[in-house]
Amino acid sequence: MASKLWEKSVQMTAEIERFTVGRDREMDLYLAKHDVLGSMAHTTMLETIGLLTAEELKLILAELKEIYAVAERGEFLIEDGVEDVHSQVELMLTRKLGDVGKKIHSGRSRNDQVLLDLKLFTRTQLHEIAEEVNNLFEELIAQSNRYKNVLMPGYTHLQIAMPSSFGLWFGAYAESLADDMLFLQAAYKMCNRNPLGSAAGYGSSFPLNRSLTTQLLGFDSMNYNVVYAQMGRGKMERNVAYALASVAGTIAKLAFDACMFNSQNFAFVKLPADCTTGSSIMPHKKNPDVFELTRAKCNKIQSLPQQVMLIMNNLPCGYFRDLQIIKEVFLPAFQELKDCLQMTAYIINKIEVNEHILDDSKYDFIFSVEEVNRLAYEGMPFRDAYKKVGLDIEAGNFKPNKEVNHTHEGSIGNLCNDQIEALMKANMAGFQFEKVMEAERRLLGRE
Repeated sequence: MASKLWEKSVQMTAEIERFTVGRDREMDLYLAKHDVLGSMAHTTMLETIGLLTAEELKLILAELKEIYAVAERGEFLIEDGVEDVHSQVELMLTRKLGDVGKKIHSGRSRNDQVLLDLKLFTRTQLHEIAEEVNNLFEELIAQSNRYKNVLMPGYTHLQIAMPSSFGLWFGAYAESLADDMLFLQAAYKMCNRNPLGSAAGYGSSFPLNRSLTTQLLGFDSMNYNVVYAQMGRGKMERNVAYALASVAGTIAKLAFDACMFNSQNFAFVKLPADCTTGSSIMPHKKNPDVFELTRAKCNKIQSLPQQVMLIMNNLPCGYFRDLQIIKEVFLPAFQELKDCLQMTAYIINKIEVNEHILDDSKYDFIFSVEEVNRLAYEGMPFRDAYKKVGLDIEAGNFKPNKEVNHTHEGSIGNLCNDQIEALMKANMAGFQFEKVMEAERRLLGRE
């Protein structure tokens, strides 16, 4: 059995090891390539302050690039008896390079290693989430423009209320995603600060060059105060979770709408056949399973901030093993949200819209406000117009005019989709992803 990085003369029992390690090896596979990338930056810095020779650095970087490629292919494994990803990387280096491989841990702790790994992993995932959000946004805007003239009933209290349109419905969710992108951007900027060099949370007596590792890894800045860097464990995950929850909230609401509008009682839309399933007993059924699962998964993601908060809440400053458990709920959440975004974009692209909903007379009364406004525009006091139309409805004399003429910004006749697209474009540009990608390519020698 391989020894632990921290182990001395006393060995723990198998049961205690199982309990304390938990799912850490499984979770650390998410972090493998990021751990290697951090080690490349750290060892590059160590050479500049005399803790590695140029030849030692050359050997270490070459081997780390090989390990990175293994992790990138999804072939990285943490062996039985090896505690975590940090131990596995160091073990692999030591097997190839001997004592040289043991030098890479100088000036750092597993505490700042995992802080760094989590930040590198999270900023990569946020980049991917932002791209998927933008893809869904584009599908929604395209459908909004395509169906901008197709009217549908709007609801309040689930009662028919006023005319709406598919242009408004699709466009509303597009603009919601544009706002969600601001949460993602804020989370990304908070994440994109370098904790490396904080060690166990109190710095190091080695003359570390933290500015260099910040530059090498493409961070915007460092977490300057080493105690605060350690305090960021849990805080970063919680704030990122709020951003994921904001996106998930938008998708969950869209999924609920689509499931409801797909039902025979509404028949506003028809979902793609391959996104529905049948019943084992009822041959006519086409259940909207994909959107129902999307709704459930997104509702689960909306609980993520509370899960993180309840694990890390009320801990004093300094590291505590409680924080390990955050990985189990946090790391898998990104792929789950990406799956939901991809499924939603697929369905929105293929959704079929009923263009004759308002032919049904049961929707006639949604045009009553249009009539009130017409009378008021012609000079009748609004309250008198309201009363007249109400009495006409009660007497069965109301005849709807189904032509609508809304022109103000954001209404049926003026969707402002160009402005919404400009807003999203500006929000995407605010991430400055290329700076990080360029730094990582340079560190890996892939320019």
